Amino acid sequence: MTEFSFAPATREAAKARIALQGPGGSGKTKTALRMAEGLAAGGAIGLVDTERGSALKYAPVPGRPDIEAHEFAHLSMAFCSPENLIAAVKAAEEARLAVLIIDSWSHFWAGKGGLLARVEEEGKKINGGKFSAWAPVNEMEQDMLDALLGFPGHVIVTMRTKNDYELTGGKVKKLGVKTVQREGAEYEVDVVIDMVAGTGTVTKTRYTPLDGASVHHPGPEFAETILEQLGQGVDPVQAIVDELVAEGLTYERALELYARADARNLLTVGQMHPVSGEPTTLKALILEYGTAVKAPATPVTTATTTPTSTQPEQTAPPVTSVDTTPDAPSTPVTAPQMRMMHACFAKVGLGAKDARDERLRATALIVGRSINSANELTKDEAQTLLDTLTNYGERGDAAATEFAAMVQGLADAAAGDLSGRDQHAPNAA
Repeated sequence: MTEFSFAPATREAAKARIALQGPGGSGKTKTALRMAEGLAAGGAIGLVDTERGSALKYAPVPGRPDIEAHEFAHLSMAFCSPENLIAAVKAAEEARLAVLIIDSWSHFWAGKGGLLARVEEEGKKINGGKFSAWAPVNEMEQDMLDALLGFPGHVIVTMRTKNDYELTGGKVKKLGVKTVQREGAEYEVDVVIDMVAGTGTVTKTRYTPLDGASVHHPGPEFAETILEQLGQGVDPVQAIVDELVAEGLTYERALELYARADARNLLTVGQMHPVSGEPTTLKALILEYGTAVKAPATPVTTATTTPTSTQPEQTAPPVTSVDTTPDAPSTPVTAPQMRMMHACFAKVGLGAKDARDERLRATALIVGRSINSANELTKDEAQTLLDTLTNYGERGDAAATEFAAMVQGLADAAAGDLSGRDQHAPNAA
């Protein structure tokens, strides 16, 4: 007999699962891109376009920064089979997209290659026709849903709606609006927003503060409200990292953590290394720490290691013009902030692996104290850094040049301050 046991329930921080539904021209694609910018927080956005490239009208125009546009990676898809959507989600994971938009999800139900077409196709192969064909097609749909809803970033899907009618007593009666998707599809997501002429109304949500909300042109601000609800819980990625760096990690426990991350589809999630501050993935971290405890000759480093003659210490140039002693304990940098840093540094030209010293130097100058790793930042310092990076990252082709000039200006100011102190210092005896 199988034994079961209950454990205390703990709410986890989650990723957004949002559906935007409405008729053609109601603003679904534009709203999806605007909300994605708020959810991504500087990360990359990808869009699967089943609408014959219609999303491209919102893309940037080279040489025309005056035209309103949204930056996103584009994937055109004409044959909307479950297998193609699963492959697209896999590609999004490998690209480490922060937000994946499916525009439109309706085509994977009623489009070319969609589930309804597959029922027709499978029904011709087996006895029983379409009725018997639903069994294998239902399995295909479940595989597709598992891939889409298991994506480690945020997901936004758009769905078309149409008027629904019935024939009663020889008369046609209008029933209302019907979504072009399998009945009950709205239960697969956390938030459903009905779009009418650019205005979005929340018609289904698991979060009380969003219930019934109606917003004209929902965008980044509305996305922040959703993020606030999603973030009220334990970060499942950080929970695994905390166990990895804790004292007493065993190889068996590392295997369990790997299995947990794999089951939750978290292995490809980007993460800053807890010691070096280098960009990496959760999978790489688990393998590194697990291998270390399997082979004791290579101990797990849970703090800054003492440099040896064969392994020179790598630190950022110190900023000596400010006091580096903290006045009081502060809230440490959060896991989401750490994951955002690499994407933001990439936008200002410092995303390369060998640019670590430059990232640390810039960070130290911006926050006003010397650090050996981004892991040493406080939450407030990390937010100051991210605000600065975001500001310069939005400057397009000039981002890297202007950011470098700003950092050099801070360095020059620090050097001038130090020189002034030396001039006024008392002479040595």
